[in-house]
Amino acid sequence: MAQLTFYGAVAGVTGSMYLLEIDNACLLLDCGLFQGRREEEDANRKPLPFDASRIDAVVLSHAHLDHSGRLPLLMAQGFEGPIYMTRPSCDLIDVLLKDAASLQERDVEWENKRRRRAGKETIEPLYRLDDVEEVLDHCQGIPYHHRTHIADGVDVNFVDAGHILGSAIVELFINERGVEKKLVFSGDLGNSQAALLRDPDTVDTADVLLLESTYGNRDHRSMETTLQEFEDVIETASRNGGNILIPSFAVGRTQEIIFRLGELYQQGKLRHMAIYLDSPMAIAVTEIYHRYQDIYNTEDKAAIDSTASTHPTKQKSLHTFLPVLRYSTSTEESMALNQVERGAIIIAGSGMCNGGRIRHHLKHNLWRQQSHVIFVGFQAIGTPGRALVDGARHFKIAGEEVVVRATIHTLGGFSAHAGQSQLVDWLRHFKGKKPRLFLVHGEDEAKNALAALVKREGWQPQIPGPGETVSF
Repeated sequence: MAQLTFYGAVAGVTGSMYLLEIDNACLLLDCGLFQGRREEEDANRKPLPFDASRIDAVVLSHAHLDHSGRLPLLMAQGFEGPIYMTRPSCDLIDVLLKDAASLQERDVEWENKRRRRAGKETIEPLYRLDDVEEVLDHCQGIPYHHRTHIADGVDVNFVDAGHILGSAIVELFINERGVEKKLVFSGDLGNSQAALLRDPDTVDTADVLLLESTYGNRDHRSMETTLQEFEDVIETASRNGGNILIPSFAVGRTQEIIFRLGELYQQGKLRHMAIYLDSPMAIAVTEIYHRYQDIYNTEDKAAIDSTASTHPTKQKSLHTFLPVLRYSTSTEESMALNQVERGAIIIAGSGMCNGGRIRHHLKHNLWRQQSHVIFVGFQAIGTPGRALVDGARHFKIAGEEVVVRATIHTLGGFSAHAGQSQLVDWLRHFKGKKPRLFLVHGEDEAKNALAALVKREGWQPQIPGPGETVSF
């Protein structure tokens, strides 16, 4: 009998990790970092709660670090098998894990300086770039809709989750003693209102279903309302002479924002604004997005291709769709933006303001009344971004406290996650006997709200606890 143990993204949104054990194979579904509060992130330093050398293969739903970021730790603790994912995820994980390793090495270097001065023991980063290279050697890309044998008694099929480039709903076909069972993990389901990517594929059969619930307690604003508010903020900032800061996740959200700004530009707007993408990682990811335009949705791909009349000699891309976009790659270029007091839209990471270049831009702009900060993604409890959204009047960076006079905006319609109604609609595609449903990837309030709602539609949802094992 198959056993599934829930090791992450069960007491909250992050740290996705599930161990599947069957007669002749042992697989790990996702291997993500815990992110958010310090005590949550401290959990990343604990040994993995199983023998990593027993794992035959890893199946990755997508490249976000809360789904992939502990892969180097898994290998350091004895895993030597293949890591299966979609082909775009292979490209993205290269960028994300290397960036994570570089940030850890840098942060530990600064922390150890402080520790040495205080007479404390030094610490090591979670992993280094060499550890990431070993992970990349084990990654294998599989096309969407291509059922593939990955272990004794197990096949995998990836279908499009519409969340970020390469994101997948994972279908695992498990054969034990001549009986086939199907486990489906939704991964992170995309928001059907979002730009560029296709709507999530539907699945109609399963024996066991793991469903994310990040927004299980609410729906997003309509995209029409969100885009109007986005345009209004830009017009207001232009009138009163302020800058606009957009803390944005490098993968998915940044490309969505570039596309939406491109729509405004193509309508004859934004001609007086300077737009900067100040994130080397987001720049690298945007270039990867250019390589996979064949999996964009039809409408948005056509809009980008329509720039042929204005850029007939260039390959069509987000950059040709928004030609006023400027890449800021070096530290010097980033620091130069701190001298810009008006007329700039600066997109920078991290999306929750707990690191990256956005913190320096906040330091130089939050205290200005004419400045605007637009949050376009989920802000986890305990992060600086969440504090600003919740009305914090001061922001601390590098020991300096900055008063918050800027106007803070939250545009929930840009979310890359399905809202409550979209999650329920996706569930309605299952036919016949309903699978055993486990709600994961959500705060308690979101999971409980979604559970109550789907019960009324005949489901029997379960909310597993950390380390809980179920058999099927």
